[in-house]
Amino acid sequence: MPNSEANLEQLEVDFQARIDAEERIEPKDWMPEKYRKTVLRQMSQHAHSEVIGMQPEGNWITRAPSLHRKIVLLAKVQDEAGHGLYLYSAAETLGATREELVQLMHEGKAKYSSIFNYPTLTWADIGAIGWLVDGAAIVNQVALQRTSYGPYSRSMIRICKEESFHQRQGYEIMLKLANGSPEQKAMAQDALNRFWEPSLMMFGPTDADSPNSAQSMKWKIKRKSNDELRQAFVDQTIKQIEVLGLEMPSKDIKWNEERGHYDFGELNWDEFFAVIKGNGPCNRQRLAHHKKAHDEGAWVREAARAYEAKKKARAEKAA
Repeated sequence: MPNSEANLEQLEVDFQARIDAEERIEPKDWMPEKYRKTVLRQMSQHAHSEVIGMQPEGNWITRAPSLHRKIVLLAKVQDEAGHGLYLYSAAETLGATREELVQLMHEGKAKYSSIFNYPTLTWADIGAIGWLVDGAAIVNQVALQRTSYGPYSRSMIRICKEESFHQRQGYEIMLKLANGSPEQKAMAQDALNRFWEPSLMMFGPTDADSPNSAQSMKWKIKRKSNDELRQAFVDQTIKQIEVLGLEMPSKDIKWNEERGHYDFGELNWDEFFAVIKGNGPCNRQRLAHHKKAHDEGAWVREAARAYEAKKKARAEKAA
């Protein structure tokens, strides 16, 4: 029988009580439809980001400066593919197929992180992505290990371990360049300057401009607000810039004794929203590349489905 309005209200009260008690919500548990849609949207965007994020780095695998660098970068890109797999699998527990999620991205109805719509112009950009972009991802994803939806929470455990390796790999590249020739140090500085603001904007708009943030925190899908996560990233990264011996990427960066945090000035939110709407430097290129690869891989998916169907038929016949 359909739930009455009173029953639905009680279900929602009981659901929030479970959240408040730090219980994990599992796929077969009752949940508000808005909770399901919010978690599904966040997981799918996260999965899309991992997969699209392979492109700017994959572009440098054949051009990395040594065999060692090629091997390490190849391993990193493979990790990102695995992260996308974990997250798509977790998203499927909420009733959406991977094909549906990818189609929504291709139609522009589902987003991925704005940072992956910027070009990688030099080898130093690969260092900046590992250090800054994956560093920002770790700050966000460590909190997500305690997100209220069980499959999402568990997928974050392995992802965070691998992202930690990625961050160290990127920082090591920057350290090498920063202590190299004047040209190499200038390359590192340029990459830092260009990726600094886009990395800070990865955490999303300010809390005042993020209408879904409060509800997500009440449901403990998110554990910290966008601004809290951004500030934590800034505070830890400024010290790393000092160790590298590079100049600060913004004249607005300074220690605020009263707040006990670094100030970093206003970000270019007009640029952020333009990129989100599809008008970034590489939006069309990145999406077109994914569509092409998806279409060219259709025969692999069809063969896999045919194999599974044949295997199932044999099992049923044997039974």
